[in-house]
Amino acid sequence: MLLWVTASVAAAAAVAVASWMRAGRLARKLESLTQSYWELRYDFTRLRSQVARLDPETVAAAEAEAPPAAAPSGVTFVSLASMKAPKKKE
Repeated sequence: MLLWVTASVAAAAAVAVASWMRAGRLARKLESLTQSYWELRYDFTRLRSQVARLDPETVAAAEAEAPPAAAPSGVTFVSLASMKAPKKKE
């Protein structure tokens, strides 16, 4: 019985260590992908501004082809305090 408990604890510890190591690798990979994404966004914006300076008609044509922005809805902010029923005095 003690042998089974010891083996189970050892197996659980091995699985926990392996999971911990995998989670660390995935976290580093996610950080790397996030860094690459922001670098690419920065480069794209920088290059787009350079193209706009070189050829303004191209940017104007691209903006004309872009779908129009969504029309603002008629929904406005309503505070929760205004929705509370007033307290009745007894």
